[in-house]
Amino acid sequence: MHSDWHGYTPTDLVFPFFLFIVGTSIAFSYNNKKATKTTYKKITVRALKLIGLGLFLGAFTIHFPFFKDFGSIRFPGVLQRIGVVFFFTAILFINFNWRVLLGICITILIGYWIWMGIIPVNGIEPTFERAANNWANYIDLNALGTHMYKEDYDPEGLLSTLTSIATSLMGVFTGLILLSKRSNKEILLFAIGVVLVLAGHLWDLVFPINKALWTSSFVLVTAGWANILLALIYYMSDVKGIKFGSIFRYAGSNAITVYFLSIFVSKIFYAVKIDEQTTLHQWLFKKIYFHNFMSAELSSLLYGLTVVSFYLLLAFVMYRRKIFIKV
Repeated sequence: MHSDWHGYTPTDLVFPFFLFIVGTSIAFSYNNKKATKTTYKKITVRALKLIGLGLFLGAFTIHFPFFKDFGSIRFPGVLQRIGVVFFFTAILFINFNWRVLLGICITILIGYWIWMGIIPVNGIEPTFERAANNWANYIDLNALGTHMYKEDYDPEGLLSTLTSIATSLMGVFTGLILLSKRSNKEILLFAIGVVLVLAGHLWDLVFPINKALWTSSFVLVTAGWANILLALIYYMSDVKGIKFGSIFRYAGSNAITVYFLSIFVSKIFYAVKIDEQTTLHQWLFKKIYFHNFMSAELSSLLYGLTVVSFYLLLAFVMYRRKIFIKV
């Protein structure tokens, strides 16, 4: 479960980890790239593909003509945000050195805090709560109208995309550390992670950790945990030589494909009705997993693990057959 509003759960780490690793991969992939028309074109095409796939998922329905009414289509989304964040992070990376990028990242984080917490909304004192005088909610409501996840806000909204770029820039800095020739990289990454987590929790006292708003404190905390986890993986894999990464290689080789299919199939399972009250998703859960001798939480966990296992198996088969669908 995601956090209801302020705070965070392990689930809230998943999406920022993805944007973080997008930044890390940019550092590897574009390290020697020049700011040429060809590079700009490739970055733009890739970003547009991601945004297009996201918009398709937002508009798709199983009922003919297979697309929702325009007024009910959600414009923001996970893939859309990944596309936008990738575009701006890649453009910034090939044009500026790490010092300038660090300055941009700090400016975004502090600027967002000032914007969200100090500037009045139509003469009303701003708030970080789920309310009309919350800047992120206000902008989304006025710019997107009915094209949002909820009636009053969207967790992948317009204003919070700024700080999402900062999350990806954090990944860029980690990528540059991994590319460097310095020794004991795992110690540095772990130390950076701890400092970021502590700094984020201190900032939480005045600017709450919040995924839906993608607050600056949320950026620091999630980037901190990403560095800590990556440091541990790097230590075990690259320093100690413990090879356990095959499962990540299989899934990572077709990451966007696996994600897209998981959402696409899930939408179908929610849309297909067994009867007037029961969807295919609910029917499978109740018939196979939900039993009196298990709690609802344990049943849900087993169902979730089954779904994840299926897509990992699919990724494994695609990898072994050398099927790689690139975006």
